[in-house]
Amino acid sequence: MQLWSSKMWLLLCSVWALHIPGGRSACARRAHPKCCPGRNNACTAPSRTGPTCYCDSYCTRSGDCCQDYRSQCGGSVSHCVVGPWGSWSECSSRCGIGSRERTRQVVVPPSSGGSPCPDLRQRCGCYGGDPDCHMSTDVAKILPDSFKRDFRDPWRRYLTTVQERAPSYCVYFRLKHVGLGCQLQGWSRQLIREQLVCVECQKEAAGSNGRCQGDGLAGVRTFWAAASLSSCQGSWVQEDLREHCTCKLVSFLFV
Repeated sequence: MQLWSSKMWLLLCSVWALHIPGGRSACARRAHPKCCPGRNNACTAPSRTGPTCYCDSYCTRSGDCCQDYRSQCGGSVSHCVVGPWGSWSECSSRCGIGSRERTRQVVVPPSSGGSPCPDLRQRCGCYGGDPDCHMSTDVAKILPDSFKRDFRDPWRRYLTTVQERAPSYCVYFRLKHVGLGCQLQGWSRQLIREQLVCVECQKEAAGSNGRCQGDGLAGVRTFWAAASLSSCQGSWVQEDLREHCTCKLVSFLFV
């Protein structure tokens, strides 16, 4: 009878040890996260008695895992594995300061508290050096389309007819900055930030190369100024260029 009582007492003590603070079933009682990747000395339950046990994935190496680590944390820890870096992208800016980036892929995702994946994307600065970048420094001079060439046009030759005129080309810009001075005059009030505008290059305004000054580069921010308003200026980005056309949108003229 005494032997049976001793065995029952040992059994009760073992069950009690698993449920008191500091018992070996610590992972189940942890607040989120129950399990931790890598080595984390704080990844354990408060312990009042007995040796401290851990719920971090490093415990499988150090041999001090809590008794319920495998059941709570999956047991088989898988650390993240990534592949090699890919090639660097092109510079985001054709002209001036920009950025480029490269990426890599996850080969084996982490599981059961394994080490998390490192950065999968890297970015660095670069400087765009397109051969035509010198054109981005040209400032376009513009007037509203109400100044379209007619008999009052000082650039037009005497007795020249519309049919004889060389074809124009159109440049579509997205306005990125419009100076406050543009709000002081009537025609320049139609210049609104983020608006798409069409600027027409007619023969009279073209240079010796057949192009108008400041017609820009695709995707590059360039600058413009109102030819008749010294306080009205801003910047835009060329979105499209069409040969042999006339503007139909909110339109202006290169001068």
